[in-house]
Amino acid sequence: MADTISSTISPEGSLEILSQQEVNRLHDTSRSGLHDLLRSCALAVLNSGNPTDDGLALMETYPDFDIEVIQQDRGVRLQLSNAPAEAFVDGRMIRGIREHLSSVLRDIVYVYNEIQTRQRFDLATAEGTTNAVFHILRKAGTLKPSSDPSLVVCWGGHSISREEYDYTKHVGYHLGLRELDICTGCGPGAMKGPMKGANVAHAKQRRSEGRYLGVSEPGIIAAEAPNPIVNELVVMPDIEKRLEAFVRLGHGIIVFPGGVGTAEEILYLLGILLHPDNDDMELPVIFTGPPDSADYFKRIDEFLVYTLGESVRNLYRIIIDDPVEVARTMRAGINEVTAYRRNRQDAFYFNWRLNVDRDFQEPFEPDHASMAALALHREQPVHELAANLRRAFSGIVAGNVKERGIRRIESHGPFRLNAEPQLMARLDELLTSFVAQGRMKLAGEYEPCYTLG
Repeated sequence: MADTISSTISPEGSLEILSQQEVNRLHDTSRSGLHDLLRSCALAVLNSGNPTDDGLALMETYPDFDIEVIQQDRGVRLQLSNAPAEAFVDGRMIRGIREHLSSVLRDIVYVYNEIQTRQRFDLATAEGTTNAVFHILRKAGTLKPSSDPSLVVCWGGHSISREEYDYTKHVGYHLGLRELDICTGCGPGAMKGPMKGANVAHAKQRRSEGRYLGVSEPGIIAAEAPNPIVNELVVMPDIEKRLEAFVRLGHGIIVFPGGVGTAEEILYLLGILLHPDNDDMELPVIFTGPPDSADYFKRIDEFLVYTLGESVRNLYRIIIDDPVEVARTMRAGINEVTAYRRNRQDAFYFNWRLNVDRDFQEPFEPDHASMAALALHREQPVHELAANLRRAFSGIVAGNVKERGIRRIESHGPFRLNAEPQLMARLDELLTSFVAQGRMKLAGEYEPCYTLG
């Protein structure tokens, strides 16, 4: 039996007052209510430090956990029942965990009120979706108009080897020495390592305002609790808006070794950069890892060239086993981003000029029908093929770690993907290599959640 604590706390940060309607919605356990969403995300945040990536297993470990929002004259209180004891020290909740819990509550309430119900933004259009992303980030205090470009987005797997994890810390350290900040998906592994390294380097450089920004969405938060170093947390309503937030916030992107989720992010990014409207966009992209990761990036590179064409290699650089060169290259690239935006009088804090096609904005709900219907063939523009491949990998991620996806696989068996024969063979080879390298699951024997037909 897991150790638990029951407690009542005050939120940390900007969310102090809610309307009675908002409180009622947070109590509502029906499909239209927010209670179940808040409960699953809150439990993951309280479980920070436990390396599980299985949201369903976490809920089963703490079946009696609950969270209730209590409205009082002087503000909101959160009543926690049977919460993980690791979130407390001598009966008091760890401050960073309390901050993350408050951020989750803030963003759930804001997204429901301003994005989902009031129809303030036309989410059927590119402009409306981008404005929604901007306003969520602004509400969270993430946009820093007075800061020069410094934010490096770091992507990679949560299920990586110790050697790969240590390498991400070394890269983060050398980025931090060059006064660069880190933005990740806020989970463990390649998301945590760069922040740890940068945190040490920022201390050496006496950089007191170092940023460790985590951008996530409810399904991922519920599966992967924010790592403790994150000092800014934003929860986007879905994976598409989360990915758009990354590419509009970041001034450069580093990709570490990962699995299907990392491949999804790569395809999203390159699909956008391959769009003709983004031909002149300055955005440095580096794939990097230790020596044992060379084959991983070789396979990724071969798959990208086969599916998207030889010119895709112009959009990224592969650097193996050289954290200093990675940091130097990224620093030089961000200097070019600074000049590019200054010459065009673009904002430093949000990349408005980047064109994000609707194929990369529309939420994709992976189920057996939508996965089987994906157009996985090369008789279409490369940015559209990248979008469909990204959706396929998104579905596999859902089947691996998200509660809804896991339950669908349990009920109806693996998702089925249909592709043209040669592309199917390349896709199968890539996915099989992920399984062989243990990149699909954090622990235990992996059972594929997909079949190729």
